[in-house]
Amino acid sequence: MTTNAFAQNMERKDVPEKLKWDNTLLYKNINEWQKNRTAIEQQIEKLNSFKGKMCDSAESFYSALRLYFDIYKNYYKLSDYAFRNADEDIRIGANQSVNQQATTLGTHFGEVSSFINPEILKVGEERIKKFFDEKKELSEFKFFVNDILRLKEHTLTEREEQILAGAGAISSTMNEVHAIFDNAEKPNAKVKLSTGEEVELSSAAYSKYRAVPDREDREKVMSAMLDNYKKFQNTYGANLAGKVRADYFYAKNRNYKTVLEQSLNANKIPVTVYENLVEQIHKNLPTMHRFLKLKARMLGVDQLYYYDLYAPMVKDVEFKYTVEEGQKLLLDVFEPMGDEYVSTVKKSFDERWIDYVATAGKRSGAYSSGAAYDYHPYILMNWTDDFESVSTLAHELGHTMHSYFSNKHQPFVDAQYATFVAEIASTINENLLNNFMVKNVKTDDEKLYLLGEYLDLLRATIFRQVSFAEFEWEIHKKVEAGEPLTGVDMSKIYYGIVKKYYGHDEGVCIVPDYVAYEWAYIHHFVNYTYYVYQYSTSLIYATALAEKIVKEGQPAIDKYYSILNGGSSDYPIELIKKAGLDPLSSEAFDLTIAKMNGVMNQIDEILNKKK
Repeated sequence: MTTNAFAQNMERKDVPEKLKWDNTLLYKNINEWQKNRTAIEQQIEKLNSFKGKMCDSAESFYSALRLYFDIYKNYYKLSDYAFRNADEDIRIGANQSVNQQATTLGTHFGEVSSFINPEILKVGEERIKKFFDEKKELSEFKFFVNDILRLKEHTLTEREEQILAGAGAISSTMNEVHAIFDNAEKPNAKVKLSTGEEVELSSAAYSKYRAVPDREDREKVMSAMLDNYKKFQNTYGANLAGKVRADYFYAKNRNYKTVLEQSLNANKIPVTVYENLVEQIHKNLPTMHRFLKLKARMLGVDQLYYYDLYAPMVKDVEFKYTVEEGQKLLLDVFEPMGDEYVSTVKKSFDERWIDYVATAGKRSGAYSSGAAYDYHPYILMNWTDDFESVSTLAHELGHTMHSYFSNKHQPFVDAQYATFVAEIASTINENLLNNFMVKNVKTDDEKLYLLGEYLDLLRATIFRQVSFAEFEWEIHKKVEAGEPLTGVDMSKIYYGIVKKYYGHDEGVCIVPDYVAYEWAYIHHFVNYTYYVYQYSTSLIYATALAEKIVKEGQPAIDKYYSILNGGSSDYPIELIKKAGLDPLSSEAFDLTIAKMNGVMNQIDEILNKKK
């Protein structure tokens, strides 16, 4: 059966059952859900009775933790059902109401359970150790408790914690200001294209029109957009500087020397991982510059400019896939991962883990949710009968397999995994798909398209995101050193970094002056703190692990399962080491850069043959 690629007008009731996820596994109906919600409310009140008493004895310590995580697991199931039910059709108010009820319950649970960490810290390490000796069942919670104790010097008194929590309502203002001003109140630039069309450059329009075939139009679009940000660089700068100062306020008050140290220490990631990332990318800029020269060649231009970066390197090739064809392809793609992996993927197809079709009112995009611990994960898709749909499904299946195997091999307390490793499983799947496609396509144009898309992914996800990470690091260092930080300062810092990365001074890619203001367009800087670097590390580690799987076969796959099965049973860095990579060495970078150069060699070979 062929799925309608743009079926947003199709009603959900008209979609075949086999293309919809099966929520009845969790709850048969809303009435059953409401009964469970009431039961959780009662459990939460019972947990409240442990406040001030959970550390009276090993038995009460265990009982409190057992109840806390039983509630947590049950709540995850409840909320997972609620938000996925709401996502099926956001027009249905009753479903949105159920979702809000779940959120409200979660907030209440968080407030009631907030005594747990302070009481564990208050009782101290010696007594906790004694509890573990007396009550063997406590071993299930060992990593959780030890991680709380690890952060003792950065945890404040109950009153101080309340003050910092309350300050969150103030520090979140910068995010809100940016969102309102950037999306609603800032006048958008307008530009007239060579076609005669006048375009108002919203964020979505900018993403679309900076990639148009006409080079002069690309330059007009980018210069108009970024020059418009220049007009407001002082406003954006003051807002972002406020956010950076807020970051430092929290770090200092939690006894950290820098914001970077605080951000990474949540998952015990050494600062040297961040430093090594920037250092290795600097070392490998010649490979980036080789790519930029290749892009200029493929675009047919003598000199590449920054506004050429989003132009497609090769003409679009149309790959068409129905849902069934996409499923069959992915089962072949994942064959190197072994029988259990492939059979689990097949099970996800056969047992309705996935909601495929775009229907009226359905949430856009795609995601995987593995929150319902005692059940299987679920995937939301909006299938469009193209290669992007297959690639998206491969990506989400990576998350699903990660959740499935972690839930299978870890107790609930250790089953959730950190962001630092979350994208590795999904990106390995994309690598395997790309390798399979390149090997099996029939024409050079198809191969060029796939290789070109892959190189653009590496450029945007590794090199560009690390340039962002370096900018974020530099502006935090200025505040931490007590130096002033303005929009003008940010533009100078950003422009210097971009020129270095793109080889401006060497004539590799010319970066016009207006690119200095691009930082104001990147919402991640004000929305998150030291987050974007993980896009790069995930792709680098995933590419390196995929290369090991291709070259070494089963031994590499067996090690990779340390991540798939690991959940949060250990810190992310340790899980990656168990998977066969040392994040503090250059190995992952060397393998990734070798892969990138290998792809460029293939493109050169095809181009030379064509010439």
